[in-house]
Amino acid sequence: MVAFEAIRVLILFALSFVVALMITPIVLRILMKFGIKKKNIRDAETAPVFHQFHKNKGETPTMGGVIIWGTVILLALLFFIFGELFGGFANYFNFISRSETYLPLGYLLFAAIVGLIDDFLGVLRIGPKGGGLSMRHKILMYTVVSAVGAWWFYFRLGWNSIYIPFLGDVIIGWWYIPLFMFVIIASAFSTNETDGLDGLAGGTLFFIFGAFTVIAFTIKHFDLAAMNAVILGALLAFLWFNIYPARFFMGDTGSMSLGITVGAMAMLTNSVFFLPFFGSILVFESITVIIQMLSKKIRKKKIFLSTPIHHHFEALGWPETQITMRFWFITAVTTTVGLALFFIARFI
Repeated sequence: MVAFEAIRVLILFALSFVVALMITPIVLRILMKFGIKKKNIRDAETAPVFHQFHKNKGETPTMGGVIIWGTVILLALLFFIFGELFGGFANYFNFISRSETYLPLGYLLFAAIVGLIDDFLGVLRIGPKGGGLSMRHKILMYTVVSAVGAWWFYFRLGWNSIYIPFLGDVIIGWWYIPLFMFVIIASAFSTNETDGLDGLAGGTLFFIFGAFTVIAFTIKHFDLAAMNAVILGALLAFLWFNIYPARFFMGDTGSMSLGITVGAMAMLTNSVFFLPFFGSILVFESITVIIQMLSKKIRKKKIFLSTPIHHHFEALGWPETQITMRFWFITAVTTTVGLALFFIARFI
């Protein structure tokens, strides 16, 4: 049984990579044809560091995240339909299940659509400073959708405890609701902040979803492991074209949808306390943004040359590729530590 599930996960990973690789030229052609480019590069006055290093990227297509979530939704629907029509072996690759993948698939699609609208408005220079949806509107929408998920888990599914490494499941009662909401919202926006250099968010997310594939498989959430594998395959194909110099950017439709899915995976596998290890770079990026904002408001001074922190390193003279690779290495190490702690806490 476990061997068949492992084969299923590996095949879905490879298949997702091939499918995403095949649809990428089509998506890129469409983006180029309709001029879907990241034209809203911040000006030198409001963001001097960002403008200095990214002013030449205004003509690079955005919304490339469509390739990732589009592949996931396509394969999910395809295998679901095949399973319903033919049953038997045709159902082998179907990873849509009420108990495991309804929530992450729903969150993925919701954030993808919102991000797509946001990206499109940004291309048209509609919205505050020509940058699409305002931060207030985005926070409101993600708060509502995270609250719906928290309500479902707490009231309908009876989830009221959280796993704390080496202590076991601890009942936290109604505190589960704000914790769920915080993880979902923080994951989405932290991923969005990390998506600032060619290949940075994509590579970081590859390690994170790889960790959740391992965890989901270990706790025998095989449909969830399969979904993570499909995301991994699509991410790898995306990175093929997104590493420096990027042929296209992920856009909000990619970063927000994958970020919110990271949060959902953490809650579904009850591994939220391992998430800071898997998403160490996401945490690092967000903390520096918060510190910078507080310092500017309270001290009227900046601590970093620019935030998120990857722009600070750019200002120090680090090449873009060097920052990306070093952040990948950090993620690889901290993810390994997180997985080691997971297995130690679970089996020793």
